[in-house]
Parts: sequence; C-alpha cells; structure tokens
Amino acid sequence: MEPEDTIEQAKAALLRAAERLVPFEGWSEATLRAAMADAGVADGLARALFPRGGVDLALAYHQAGDDAMLARLAASNLAGMKMRERIATALRLRLEVSGERELVRRASALFALPGHAADGARAIWGTADAIWRAFGDRDTNLHWYSKRGSLGAVYAAAVLYWLGDDSPDHLATWDFIDRRIDNVMQVEKLKARLRENPLGKVVLAGPLGYLRRIRAPQRRDDLPGSLTPRQR
Repeated sequence: MEPEDTIEQAKAALLRAAERLVPFEGWSEATLRAAMADAGVADGLARALFPRGGVDLALAYHQAGDDAMLARLAASNLAGMKMRERIATALRLRLEVSGERELVRRASALFALPGHAADGARAIWGTADAIWRAFGDRDTNLHWYSKRGSLGAVYAAAVLYWLGDDSPDHLATWDFIDRRIDNVMQVEKLKARLRENPLGKVVLAGPLGYLRRIRAPQRRDDLPGSLTPRQR
C-alpha cells in the first residue's frame, strides 16, 4: 500500500469518527482528540492532517460533500437542461449529500465566528467554483468572479434555509433555491439591457471600463517542481 493511501485512509477514518461526535462536542479540539482514540490514529499523523483541530475537520467535511456532489453530478443526465436548471440540480445534490443537518449546523456556527469567517467564505467559494468547473466554465474575466460570487450567495442562503426546513422531502428548500436563482437571472437580464442601451454602453466603456482588465487567477506551471501538461 502506498503511503498516500495510508494517509487518506487515516483522514477518512478520523472524519468518520468525528462525525459521530460532532453533535455532542461540535467541530472542536475535543472532537479531534476523541476521534483519534476511536479511529486508532496516532497523534502526530492526526495533527499533520488537521493542524488547526476542529476547523480543519469541518473544512474536510465540507470538501467531502463537494466531492460527493461532483460524483453525483457526473452520473446525472444534464443533457437538455438549461443552465439555471443545472445549477438548481447541483445545489440540490450538494444539500442532499451534506449528511446530518446537525453536522452542518455546527459547522455554520463555527464559520460564523470572526476568527473562522474567512475559512467559511473560502469553503462556500470553493463549492461554487466546483459547480462552475463541472459545467465547463471557461470565463477568465470579471464573469469568473461574478458567477462564483452569485452562486456562492445562493448556496449560503440555501444552506441556512435548509437547516430550518421541515417540509416533506425539503420541497420548500428546492422552491427557495428556484426563487433565488430567478433573482440572479433578473439581475443578469438587467445587465444585458444596460449593455444594449446607448447610455449604458457609455457607462460600461467609460467609468466601468476598467472592469474589463480584471482576470481570473491563473495557476503557475513554470515554477520549480511543477508538472508539465504532458506529465499530468
């Protein structure tokens, strides 16, 4: 067995053990210590995997949810769907694979703390980015940011709504997602009308023209140790 496999197995075992403890201890240092004992993972390895304790456990749990969503998206038949329908499907799948709501509630409370708010924001952004990448998004300009910002806002609102939704099969949450996507689409339609309006063109080309210079972050492939496209 490769060392990487052993590390991933230890990470998965710790996360499974932590999930059983979070409803009682939250995503905390106490949970990590108890998970180490339950999973039989050495302290040094556990600290290397989750150096910040509970917050890194919560982030790993969130990432596992993103991975599960992407797997289900890949197995879904999205052909013939409009983009708004694909987005709604992705958000629904993401919530369906989130597991017990108490685990998500505890994570939301943790990321609401000032010291961890940036971690929570990055996690939400990562979910939105994963969805757009799954749909083959190739934007490299301002739209790269606006798409992820808008989708992240819809997802964050949907999570909070879902946590308090007691409707059968969470139907109220799915309706909520549709309404939020409609709101975003209305903004996009307004922007399109602005681009068609002569005055709007002047504003976009003049005072807001600098926005065209904004570019999505690019991964550097020319750094020492980087793999070439042929090696990947």
